[in-house]
Amino acid sequence: MTYSFQFRDVFAAWEFLLEGLVLTLELSLVTMAVGLIIGLAGAAARVYGAPWLKRIVAVYVETIRNTPLIVQLFLIFFGLPSAGLKFDANTAAMIALSINLGAYSIEIIRAGLEAIPRSQIEAGQSLGLSPVQIYRYVIIFPALRMMFPALSSQFVLLMLATSVVSQISAQDLFHMASIIQSRTFRDFEVYILVAAAYLVLALLFRLAFAGIYHFVFARR
Repeated sequence: MTYSFQFRDVFAAWEFLLEGLVLTLELSLVTMAVGLIIGLAGAAARVYGAPWLKRIVAVYVETIRNTPLIVQLFLIFFGLPSAGLKFDANTAAMIALSINLGAYSIEIIRAGLEAIPRSQIEAGQSLGLSPVQIYRYVIIFPALRMMFPALSSQFVLLMLATSVVSQISAQDLFHMASIIQSRTFRDFEVYILVAAAYLVLALLFRLAFAGIYHFVFARR
């Protein structure tokens, strides 16, 4: 018995796929921005902060990096309502993804900060630069140049991980594809299109990050 491929019914539901694609992009972009902010603040605290602050950030990083993303997602969406905090599926997904990405970003950025030679910092101090100016001009820019490839790869992995949010019925690309599959019963056709969509998104993100790196860092 041969399988007959039929994409017509799947393509007929393109509006569902487009809606899911838009939410996947929104989740990815917002989470990347928030995760980067958490990463910058957390890495600075872990490298330059007080001992008690370093311990708090370390506990956060180790807890998030050593527990599954889906468990973190379920805790926020199903667990927090017991404590009086209730979020809709999309908001819970955004919070969980941001917290997860933040932990990984902290370690990536921390490695970049610690790679800056002490002599460069001392040179900035000898020039009379303030601590904020030293961090901005002497530390963070060279560190970002070194950590950017690893950070951009983590961002792409985050985009692919957004498919997990379908487990709490957030209407991302994978969730909408599952709805189409349940209506058309064209399993292979639906999921091959979804796989192709994630592949294209990953390649586009990598091209975008490569362009940003060339524009911001490579020309300097």
